[in-house]
Amino acid sequence: MNSTSLIAIPAAVLAGALVPFQAGANAALGRHLGHPLWATMASLAISAIAAMAVMALMRVPAPSFSAIGQLPWWGWTGGLAGVFYITAALMLAPRLGAGAFLAAVIAGQMLAALLLDRYALVGFVGSTLNPGRLLGAGLIAGGALLMHLSNTPRAAG
Repeated sequence: MNSTSLIAIPAAVLAGALVPFQAGANAALGRHLGHPLWATMASLAISAIAAMAVMALMRVPAPSFSAIGQLPWWGWTGGLAGVFYITAALMLAPRLGAGAFLAAVIAGQMLAALLLDRYALVGFVGSTLNPGRLLGAGLIAGGALLMHLSNTPRAAG
C-alpha cells in the first residue's frame, strides 16, 4: 500500500461514514420543511455555501470558462445525480432504516461501478470483469438483500 492510499482510504471511509448522518439529517430537515424537495434545496444551498467558504480559505482560482465548451455532455449530470440521491435518501432512509438503505445504495454503486469500469465510461479507465470483481459485487448485493430482509424496526418508545 502506498502513502497516497494511507490517506485516501481513511478519508473515503470517513466520507462513507458521513452518509447515514446526511440521510438522517436531511430526512429530519424534510419533515420540518414540509416536503422532501425543500430539504433537497436547503441541503444543496448549505453545500454550496460551505464549498464557497472552503474555496475562499484555500484560495482556489476561478475556473477557465473557455474549457467549459470542451466538457462532455455527461459532465453536467453529477448535479442531477446529487439531487436524485439526496431526495431518495431523505425519502427512503427513514422507511428502510440507515443500514438497509445504505446497503442498497452501496449495491447500486458497485453494480454501476462495474459497468463504468468495464466500458471506460465517464472518464474512468477501463478494467475487465473478472471472477473476483463479480463475486465481490455479488456479495455486496447479497449483503444488501440480507440487510433488507433482516431489518426489524424497534417499536417507538
